[in-house]
Amino acid sequence: VQLQASGGGLVQAGGSLRLSCAASGRLFSSHLVGWFRQAPGKEREFVAATRWSDSRTYYADYARGRFTISKDKAKNTVYLQMNSLKPEDTATYYCGVAFAYDTDYRAYRWWGQGTLVTVSS
Repeated sequence: VQLQASGGGLVQAGGSLRLSCAASGRLFSSHLVGWFRQAPGKEREFVAATRWSDSRTYYADYARGRFTISKDKAKNTVYLQMNSLKPEDTATYYCGVAFAYDTDYRAYRWWGQGTLVTVSS
């Protein structure tokens, strides 16, 4: 599976962005697609995830209520809608695929290249 993340950019605090993670290669019902982020000097941290097979979604506490993960199976794409963005959301955002739900990035087998999100105050 190859992943292509896109949609990052510069936005003012309070603004919104929608990130996309397009997968080439088949995603199976056992797969879980997750979004992570990594700020300079910090470890990659979990943002949100969704099971490919059903509607179950998972969020980090800081993301719940502001971010929404969704998918379009016809396009083999997972989205991350980010609203009410804060300067502390500034990071490179990555999408990855795992075989089971996990908030540890080391459980994810395939990764996209990352897309930079910068939130100005």
